[in-house]
Amino acid sequence: MRDFQQFYIDGQWVDPVTPNTQAVENPATEETIGHISFGTAADVERAVAAARRAFESWSVSSREARLDLMRAIASEYDKRREDLALAISDEMGAPMSLANGAHTALMAGHLQTAIEILESFEFERRDGPTLHIYEPIGVVGMITPWNWPLNQIACKVFPALATGNTMILKPSEIAPFNACIFAEIMDAAGVPAGVFNLINGDGMGVGTAISGHDEIDMVSFTGSTRAGIAIAANAAPTVKRVAQELGGKSPNIILDDSAFAQSVARGTTAMMGNSGQTCTAPSRMLVPHARMEEAKVAAKEAAEKVIPGDPKGNATIGPVVSRAQFEKIQGLIEAGINEGATLVAGGAGKPEGLETGHFVRPTVFADVTNDMEIAREEIFGPVLAILGYEDYDDAVRISNDTEYGLASHIMGEDLDTARALARRIRAGRVAINGGYDMNAAFGGYKKSGNGREWGRFGFDEFLEIKAVMGYE
Repeated sequence: MRDFQQFYIDGQWVDPVTPNTQAVENPATEETIGHISFGTAADVERAVAAARRAFESWSVSSREARLDLMRAIASEYDKRREDLALAISDEMGAPMSLANGAHTALMAGHLQTAIEILESFEFERRDGPTLHIYEPIGVVGMITPWNWPLNQIACKVFPALATGNTMILKPSEIAPFNACIFAEIMDAAGVPAGVFNLINGDGMGVGTAISGHDEIDMVSFTGSTRAGIAIAANAAPTVKRVAQELGGKSPNIILDDSAFAQSVARGTTAMMGNSGQTCTAPSRMLVPHARMEEAKVAAKEAAEKVIPGDPKGNATIGPVVSRAQFEKIQGLIEAGINEGATLVAGGAGKPEGLETGHFVRPTVFADVTNDMEIAREEIFGPVLAILGYEDYDDAVRISNDTEYGLASHIMGEDLDTARALARRIRAGRVAINGGYDMNAAFGGYKKSGNGREWGRFGFDEFLEIKAVMGYE
């Protein structure tokens, strides 16, 4: 049983202004595994005051001081990696193989990437007679989700820290313990008081106070498009910078070539990872109409190899994060059936033998059309929709026929064709055959958000630009 009912503010663990204890559930067992306290606007006020004080000195700290701190964080992180993996598995249901793998590796990767970029980052650049100075934006409010919690904390905190900003983090109340352990890591590494602050709570109590606060210079948010719209509206009167990574409904164009069956299988397996709870998941698979039956066979075989079950055992995927998520996913599976899509694998209800826990059957629909609800809505569960296309022009048209534009995927042997298609897709990321890069820009077009994270693009996000003309 974990207990984190204090907040980390101004270099100390402090009691909330108004106690409000809330339970945290393990989605695999539906049992309470610990407690946090929900904060209020009064707690945000304390954190903002601390962050503003700290900004005066941290904003002018040397590159060497920042590098020393980040290397100390890396050392402390290594000591707590197993603790973090266990917390993630307990609170959001990730299998231990995934929690000990990608979940914790991503945070380590973002930290190392930030260190490498900071070592040579140019904070001053001469352009003819003008000197451009890149300065920290100020106090940053960070609101992060539960699905890849360490990743989203890391790709905000480390670039902001490296560029001289101070910050207030509100992690998801559904999966908060990993963030509390992270705060302990920051404290042990010697982060100066007020530079990093953490307040637990919900969107109404803490998120609203952060996004609307006139002494917070920027809000960086990752979550649903619905919540992002509300945050942007709340932030508008203060004219602060708002960076958002929101929802997605990513296409995966399977090329018409000899690797077709293998590509379909890879795409199906990729969709099911993290129980489908990934904003960039390849949730709309596009295949040639003439090969739809072949795709059904390959996808069914791949989906049946995905085994839901106990995250502490040998399961491929764990539960989805909450009862609310489970019920939403079930409703969308029923919608797919009612709209006439062909159910290839899985379906409604829980997997056999898993009556306790929010487990979802790995599900594949085929013969989907892009006007169906399962092709339009972000399901955020292990549910794949397979759509047919006539030719590559049609595949691009279907890919772009969505309100989202976070990511897309292309799989096949013909790299020239894949590269040409990638240029035509309206999305912030295109992964060819699962390509991956910690330095690649991350962010979306359209209703998938604005701004970019990861690599040097994450540094730019937290900087103001001052032009000193007549410098030369």
